[in-house]
Amino acid sequence: MKATTLLAALAACAEGAVLWDGRFNDLTSSADLNKWSWSNQVGPYQYYIHGSGTVDKYINLSPDYKNPADTVSKQGARFTLDSTAFWNGQNMRRTELIPQTSAAINRGKVYYHFSMMRKNTNAPSAQREHQICFFESHFTEMKYGWISGESGTSNPNLQWMTNQQSRWKTEWLPDVWHNIAYEIDFSANTVGFWHSEGAEPLKQVVAPVSVSTSSNGADWHLGVLELPRSGYADANEDFYFSGVYVEDGTITTKIGGPGKLPFFLYFVVSAGTRD
Repeated sequence: MKATTLLAALAACAEGAVLWDGRFNDLTSSADLNKWSWSNQVGPYQYYIHGSGTVDKYINLSPDYKNPADTVSKQGARFTLDSTAFWNGQNMRRTELIPQTSAAINRGKVYYHFSMMRKNTNAPSAQREHQICFFESHFTEMKYGWISGESGTSNPNLQWMTNQQSRWKTEWLPDVWHNIAYEIDFSANTVGFWHSEGAEPLKQVVAPVSVSTSSNGADWHLGVLELPRSGYADANEDFYFSGVYVEDGTITTKIGGPGKLPFFLYFVVSAGTRD
């Protein structure tokens, strides 16, 4: 390959160097999540934050569960909160996955991508606070429903928040795919927000703001934590996710992200784009 051709190929690849791929393409079914354990840390995800039932009570995979505009993902995931979805004796319902990787997803500037959707069937409650796709310190996250301490009894908005402050919001309507990327600069301590709906390419809708970024590379939670609220009974709730991955380099705005790189190109691009 000529040097100019190689440089052009590398430049194109650098637009989306995938550090960690959680797009469910390597899972035959959600039962594959059970292969992971603390003593056998295999697959793309850690699976331990869930209720007492079998995996199919909380997570299921299907091509029907992904954003149809995402041609890279083979399938998406439906996450469920039901009457058993209490983890480790807590009073909060939770169904969450955590990246299983040693890649540098917590250093330099990186982009955390995912798409999310709800339906009218088993709709998440607008009367309860849902913390979605969050880090352990909650420096950036999505939220839906009534936020603890606010006035009123319900809130129909899906919100992007940093350090518990709302930066962007929209009414969360059923059957609308929201494509999201957190632009996290762990060196500069900033987070920006990229968003689009359906098949539209991502656009930056909130420029980076100052936050205290903090991650050990194994504390980003794909899924949902629902806070309890007195007077509001539990009901089954479903959340849909697809197009989940983390990249560095220049952000990929195409829905679903880039395909996998050939090994030698991935090595070169990753080495050249790390901070």
